[in-house]
Amino acid sequence: MNDIIVIGAGAAGMTAALYALRSGKSVLVLESENFGGQISYSPRVENFPSIKQISGSELADNLFEQITALGAQVELEKVLNVQKDNCKFKVTTEYGVHEGKSVIIATGVKHKHIGICGEHELVGKGVSYCAVCDGAFYAGEEVALVGDGNTALQYSLLLSNYCKKVYVCTWFDKFFGDYSLEKALRERKNVEIIPDVCLKEFVAEDGELKGLKFEGRLTKEPLPLNVKSVFIAIGQVPDNKVFENLVKLDKEGYIIATEDCLTSTEGVFAAGDCRTKKIRQLTTACADGAIAAIAACAYLDRE
Repeated sequence: MNDIIVIGAGAAGMTAALYALRSGKSVLVLESENFGGQISYSPRVENFPSIKQISGSELADNLFEQITALGAQVELEKVLNVQKDNCKFKVTTEYGVHEGKSVIIATGVKHKHIGICGEHELVGKGVSYCAVCDGAFYAGEEVALVGDGNTALQYSLLLSNYCKKVYVCTWFDKFFGDYSLEKALRERKNVEIIPDVCLKEFVAEDGELKGLKFEGRLTKEPLPLNVKSVFIAIGQVPDNKVFENLVKLDKEGYIIATEDCLTSTEGVFAAGDCRTKKIRQLTTACADGAIAAIAACAYLDRE
């Protein structure tokens, strides 16, 4: 019987484990894919307090070593179901059943992918999903962005602050975000909006992005772009369906949770990008992890 079962080993999940372990609780961390979550794909992290520069994978490795040194039990298992039985929880994975007195869900979100050949291999090598994380690395260069919503507009404005030129490529001939953001973007002289196009191919050389091949959505005419970086901003997807019978989700699938990381089910807490919130960054994920762990420990102490 574990005191706390943490589902997800990204920044939020591992920070939650860290705080729970330092409070003397036994912790089991379950992760279905890779330790570190999305940040592990970032080649450089320069916005984490007190660390001038570090790779995302190194940051993830440091967190992993820190929690395992404190006694965290970590298993690479995909969670299939979570049930509350009186005051205990049964977490079923593809390999068996784990029992815990409380659960912290920190499964994050997944960026929507274009879904064309070479995309996964080029992540961190020219293909990025976060302009806040990686945009500054391409200062003075020409970059492309694919997307037409608020995130795409915000990312484009951010990139235009330090990139030589930003090509904003959209599937339709209009944006689906706030008018004020669109107006500001259209006023930027180093931004070129390319509507009605579809990304068809990543051009790579020696494992690095060297260009893009678009096609006119209506004309079917080819449009090559010689850029070494593209930001994909077509949305994010929470991976919370497995918890829909345990906690309340909003219409987009995010776990409804307070700033204290409390969910609709007593003893279950949600931390990081998987929960309802406005800002999804590395620092806010870590903050959520700490808050959720402290709340879980308080719950256990009351029980």
